[in-house]
Amino acid sequence: MKYIGKKLATMLITVLIVTMLVFLAFRVIPGDPVSNMLGTSATEEKVANLREQLGLNRPLPVRYIEWVRDFFFGDMGKSYTYGMSVKSMLASKIPITITLTVMSFILVVLISIPLGIYCAKHEDKWYSKAIDVINQITMSVPSFFVGMIITYIFGLVLRWFRPGAFVNYKTSVVGFLGYLIFPAISIALPKAAMTVKLLKSSVLKEGKLDYVRTAYSRGNSTDQVLYKHVFKNALIPVITFLGVTLADMVAGSIIVEQVFSIPGLGRLLITSISTRDYPVAQAIIAIIACIVIFINFMVDILYKVIDPRISK
Repeated sequence: MKYIGKKLATMLITVLIVTMLVFLAFRVIPGDPVSNMLGTSATEEKVANLREQLGLNRPLPVRYIEWVRDFFFGDMGKSYTYGMSVKSMLASKIPITITLTVMSFILVVLISIPLGIYCAKHEDKWYSKAIDVINQITMSVPSFFVGMIITYIFGLVLRWFRPGAFVNYKTSVVGFLGYLIFPAISIALPKAAMTVKLLKSSVLKEGKLDYVRTAYSRGNSTDQVLYKHVFKNALIPVITFLGVTLADMVAGSIIVEQVFSIPGLGRLLITSISTRDYPVAQAIIAIIACIVIFINFMVDILYKVIDPRISK
């Protein structure tokens, strides 16, 4: 419980620091949302009145405290551009980005765990070395570029899907998930390649330790030693990496959404930044940051469950 308490306190402090940085960032970047809203009709009087209406003339610390308080109670303010509740604008976008991230993560696990173990078992075989070369190439290619290649090959040449023909989950769940398969592959492939390499190295490292020789001396077969002893210990650094990977995928999904014209948080974030719609932009970034921090917290807890010796 003491370990969990420390991690929980660290998570809360990190969330506060991140929300403060997010809030301050949108106050120092160039551009005035009020002038952007008023356009060519902006006058000093109109600007002053609108700033008063939006509460932008109040002290910065007061505005931050009110914003972070309202944010954690679900009130994210109103969009400067659309005059709508930010919460209602994000309600239909968050499920899209989260679904894409989860699908990508599942693909990473399904691809990397079996392949990593297979490559470790057959380390000296030519096909294992060939997989290493493919992994090295794949992990060096950014997800958005993989997405561009997939769009060209499978969308424009083979016509397995129609680029830009996104299907909303409210219209068809099957069509929605079907359209997200290729974006999920784009995100998953580079991460899966990294995970395969890490798992293979971890398995080979564990295989050289004394407890493995002891397990063999007791008459265990190679598979018994691998799956009952080596795999559990080799999985600890991999779980940490997968946690970091999942957190990174949340941000990666936003970029890939642009390639496949997916109306998730990514498109809304870019639009809100370009129009200086700060309530929307800072809410999206704060949500993403909180998700990433929470994922890292859960990884720390899972790490403790797998290896009870961890105390820090």
